[in-house]
Amino acid sequence: MPIFEYKCKKCGAKSEFLEKSGSSKKHKCEKCGSDEMQKVVSTFSAGSSSKSTQSGSCPTGTCPLS
Repeated sequence: MPIFEYKCKKCGAKSEFLEKSGSSKKHKCEKCGSDEMQKVVSTFSAGSSSKSTQSGSCPTGTCPLS
């Protein structure tokens, strides 16, 4: 099951919930208890930063980002 991020319309707090895709389950804000939560688009992160400064991290050995 994927993790979805929600933002409370009342207090602005963000929360993450584990739920099935397409679920219509109502979530309550963990901070204020409001049930006015809006699903937000969150970023996916895996691995390390793209601006790596480690030697050998670029195919040519001369990375322009370092």
